[in-house]
Amino acid sequence: MFASLRNIFNARPVAPPPAVPDGTRYYAVGDIHGRCDLFEALADAIDEDDRRAGPARTTVVLLGDLVDRGPDSAGVIARARRWGDERKVELLVGNHEEMFLDSFEDTGILRHFLRHGGRQTVLSYGIPQQVYDEATLEELQELMAARVPREDRAYLAAGRDYLVAGDYLFVHAGIAPDVALDQQSSHHMRWIREPFLDHADPHEHFVVHGHTITDGIDGRINRVGIDTGAYRSGRLTALVLEGTERRTIQAVETDGTIAIETGAVAA
Repeated sequence: MFASLRNIFNARPVAPPPAVPDGTRYYAVGDIHGRCDLFEALADAIDEDDRRAGPARTTVVLLGDLVDRGPDSAGVIARARRWGDERKVELLVGNHEEMFLDSFEDTGILRHFLRHGGRQTVLSYGIPQQVYDEATLEELQELMAARVPREDRAYLAAGRDYLVAGDYLFVHAGIAPDVALDQQSSHHMRWIREPFLDHADPHEHFVVHGHTITDGIDGRINRVGIDTGAYRSGRLTALVLEGTERRTIQAVETDGTIAIETGAVAA
């Protein structure tokens, strides 16, 4: 009996679930990677969900990696820019945006960029396949400078590394464990996997991230990953946060048809 009482009094208090500020609603969108068709469908679904959910100060957070691998990165950037004219949309910079922007100045980075999905991005701006195939890296840089609108480059370059909302931290890849937020490097926030992914202790904030593909929502005690590999799986995910509630909206392609699926996520 006394042992049971000691266990009760010595038990650690259960921490309250993370929450966004009262009166706000956040939609975090995982890595789009050139799948403009899924992005269009998801954006429409988010707009409709927001109307139905009632009044709130709403923010859409694009978690980065809008470009590469999928067929229409140019279309994704154009859609994101238009969406930002219609509602509050925050863009976080991913490692693929970093490579894309740096490739305009550095042929070594351009070569790396093209090998990791950048070829599809370049072609999405209307550079013919044969011209692309025959161009040197220097010629390709000139073609990119001529074809990619300065406004698109400026939009990506103006993106943030992270966003804090109440108990949540939105970031593309993750953070270095046990490092204060104001000491985190852009490289970690855009590129990290380990030791972030296997870190089991609480962070300063609950982290919402993309970057690392998983078959479903990767929910842990200190983070949630929502990169469901849209370019190869046909599933693009948005995480909806309101108060302590978490739920998902997904645009899912099956046999050429895109449907919207919704679900709850345990807090």
